Amino acid sequence: MTINELQDQIIEEFAQFGDWMERYEYLIEMGRELPPFDETHRKPDFLIEGCQSRVWLYPSFNDVVITFEADSDALITRGIVALLVKVFSGRTPDEILGADLYFIDRIGLKENLSPTRSNGLLAMIKQMRLYALAYKSKTEHS
Repeated sequence: MTINELQDQIIEEFAQFGDWMERYEYLIEMGRELPPFDETHRKPDFLIEGCQSRVWLYPSFNDVVITFEADSDALITRGIVALLVKVFSGRTPDEILGADLYFIDRIGLKENLSPTRSNGLLAMIKQMRLYALAYKSKTEHS
């Protein structure tokens, strides 16, 4: 499934809910479904700057695709990072760098978050793209 197909699927899933209280519940549920986060990765190196809540993002790269593991100490934020992991994990650096994340606007996520959570969302995306850029650079120079 391509990133855009996955985004379309997310848009359809969120369209099933009538209001934002139901959508927040769905986000929280997505966060609960994140795989357990390895405690050895819960350190400052993997903490995302710019998030009000604490969000850890751990990348691993097998020379083809990047896999992300993530966790947060806040329920809704954990759901948001789970959404991003769903979209970006298992993708090549080029796919991540070239992705137009239109699902965020289409499901109304950004406009229904507090300004601090919205900034956190942007910080998470930025960090995932920085990892993709670093891995892309690494493969080009090896």
